[in-house]
Amino acid sequence: MTDHTPKGPTAPGTEKLNQLGRQTIQPESPDVAELERVPAPHKGRRYVVRFTAPEFTSLCPVTGQPDFAHIVIDYIPRDWIVESKSLKLYLTSFRNHGAFHEDCSVTIATRLVELLDPEWLRIGAYWYPRGGMPIDVFWQTGPAPADVWIPAQDVPGYRGRG
Repeated sequence: MTDHTPKGPTAPGTEKLNQLGRQTIQPESPDVAELERVPAPHKGRRYVVRFTAPEFTSLCPVTGQPDFAHIVIDYIPRDWIVESKSLKLYLTSFRNHGAFHEDCSVTIATRLVELLDPEWLRIGAYWYPRGGMPIDVFWQTGPAPADVWIPAQDVPGYRGRG
């Protein structure tokens, strides 16, 4: 039997994490998924962290059919950063969750804001067509700071086969 216990030094603030470096099961829903955070390694410096989930999946709450999106999350940390494995598991927990596009998108962003209290956060959720019409959802905590480089999300609008 192979021991999968992490070896070597532990990064400060990771001692109490429940998922990183451990075998985990897929959360059944976003409500039970555990998002974790660690101390920001560069407190006092302003920088943007970007997560991109090009294969996000949830379910239509009416038909139960799968919905797909390309999600981009940008944020400027204050004291905390999200632990990436917990974010992956959280996003994957939407696969069996029925909710409209707008609800999924804003729920993800507000849950991160509650956990991290970032200086700034935005989400761009670029949903693939449902009924022949793509629905894109955008939300942010406020105006983007003028003195921080925040790259464009550059996710092209849906064009079909053309």
